Amino acid sequence: MTEKISRASGETAVASATAAAAAAPVILSNEPGSFAWGVLAKRHPALIQQVRNAFPYGRRQHEALDALLDESSNGVVEPLVPEEPDHERWADWGREHFGRPWFDTPFLWAESYFYRRLLGAIEYFGTGPWQGVDPFAPFKQAELRGEAVEEELRALDALADAPAGERATALLHASLWGNRADLGFRASAGESPAGEAAASTLVADDSAALWQLLPAGASATVAVVADNAGRELIPDLILIDHLLEHRHAERVVLHVKPYPYYVSDAMTADVVDCLRRLTEAPGEAGRIGGRLWKAMAAGSLEVRTHSFFCAPLPYEKMPEDLRKEFAGVTLTILKGDLNYRRLVGDRMWDATTSFAELTAYYPGPVAALRTLKSDVIAGLQQETLDDLEGSGTAWRTSGTHALIQVRK
Repeated sequence: MTEKISRASGETAVASATAAAAAAPVILSNEPGSFAWGVLAKRHPALIQQVRNAFPYGRRQHEALDALLDESSNGVVEPLVPEEPDHERWADWGREHFGRPWFDTPFLWAESYFYRRLLGAIEYFGTGPWQGVDPFAPFKQAELRGEAVEEELRALDALADAPAGERATALLHASLWGNRADLGFRASAGESPAGEAAASTLVADDSAALWQLLPAGASATVAVVADNAGRELIPDLILIDHLLEHRHAERVVLHVKPYPYYVSDAMTADVVDCLRRLTEAPGEAGRIGGRLWKAMAAGSLEVRTHSFFCAPLPYEKMPEDLRKEFAGVTLTILKGDLNYRRLVGDRMWDATTSFAELTAYYPGPVAALRTLKSDVIAGLQQETLDDLEGSGTAWRTSGTHALIQVRK
């Protein structure tokens, strides 16, 4: 009887989400001045120039980058050439979009395809000397070796002896904020464990529900789907260490991208770079790095990847093997803005639309840790939304607000 009720409840939630989707338009990039328009019109051309300047590419790569810039700014979407290894896959994904102006295609799809085309232009998937050379590596490495990371790692020493609950909150917030990790690593008497600034800008906070799913001493397996490398991946790894060290999880699987994506998205090589950065650090950071290195060898921390993580599709369309994997864990933690967009759907939802209903399809308990950097948002209380809308700030896209949302 309980199973029938649960199934019926799930079917009701899916039906409600379907009805909400009918009233929530897919986000396009064709409204001048909108956030999505700015990404295609300004951010992508700037990125092409940055990549061009970062490596001594030859004439062929420069000509291909010129062609991509012209096409994505002024032309229509062209398919991959048949010789590309994933031509058939993208032919299926782009069937409805090829031949249309880039700005008239769904924002999520256009962003993903832009990065795939950028890799093609610099011959990342080719057989020549640029095969497998990450065009974003210089940006990631510069951040990882910067003074900000040094300062944040030093701050861990003050947190080492903090009570477990205070430390857990601080590290969860550090992972949430990513490149504002300094808000999370600092804890001192009389302050919110994660800092007053961090706590006051959370638009939703289901952290209590997250910890309820991961009580200390439970034989839990946690999947963490990473977002960015460098300064954002380090707090994720430190949170993972806390989960393992304090027995909130017996095993953690860290999912990363199979190839460069969205400038700073984490790959296996970036995990290795971050682990080395930690192990080389003095004090508490070095001890954490050493534990994580041993956890990798012991199998309690495993890194995995899947081609779907670079697909222009929502998680609702994940392949069966990935669905089965997420169904078998205690909790999946999805990090960052892109994962959130793929989790709930890249649409202009009514911001009070139920997060639980939009994620009812997901094959197990799921938590979203996200700094807001795009228009998509769901699951807000009406009072919270009214306050945000009345603030006169670009709270949806500026990275000044964040959320922790959980669907059990």
